[in-house]
Amino acid sequence: MANILVVDDEMGIRELLSEILSDEGHAIQLAENAQQAREARAGGAPDLVLLDIWMPDTDGVTLLKEWQRDGLLTMPVIMMSGHATIDTAVEATRIGALNFLEKPIALQKLLKAVQQGLTRAQETVRAPALAPRPVAAAQPEEAQGFNQPNPAAAISVRGGATVAGADNHMFNLSFDLPLREARDAFERMYFEHHLGREGGSMTRVAEKTGLERTHLYRKLKQLGVEPGKLAKKGA
Repeated sequence: MANILVVDDEMGIRELLSEILSDEGHAIQLAENAQQAREARAGGAPDLVLLDIWMPDTDGVTLLKEWQRDGLLTMPVIMMSGHATIDTAVEATRIGALNFLEKPIALQKLLKAVQQGLTRAQETVRAPALAPRPVAAAQPEEAQGFNQPNPAAAISVRGGATVAGADNHMFNLSFDLPLREARDAFERMYFEHHLGREGGSMTRVAEKTGLERTHLYRKLKQLGVEPGKLAKKGA
């Protein structure tokens, strides 16, 4: 099951796509404009976005550029339109869109594009899983203040990874978890690490992670991370 965000100002299309993709076993979020899409993205990256190009407040290409500029284009995006030109589709692909679907969308084309997008998302998540080995060797300054784990034992590709965070706290991440759960677990480790290092300072953590404070608060609440407790540990 994947979490898919459908962004379209036409209710009929939102409902149709929601019904089709729900029948395929996916969890669907709906947004009727760019602002609702921003709010959904602020709550956490979906596994895939279906994004309409022509919308009344902000068009899909502009929103795509915004996500790309702010480092939020971390999920596959499939553009949709019944009136877009070839140039528009090419521009969206250049910015970072994975695919383009022309309305009315044929069922088989939709399902094929969604499957390709979810496959791409899984490949993107798997690739960074091998990062701890070179990172541990390339960043000696991170070792100041705590002992690094043995690089040879830092990661087991089959079973999972063990990572050292602030206060020499060891985090364990199982690769056997479903994709969404593994991503949430990693994000918890990531934010707990930075909160511990910055003594719970939301301002400094926001600067370190590149998130606005409002988005950071929402993200921590979604992940169940309590900054107050981590601030006491870092004190």
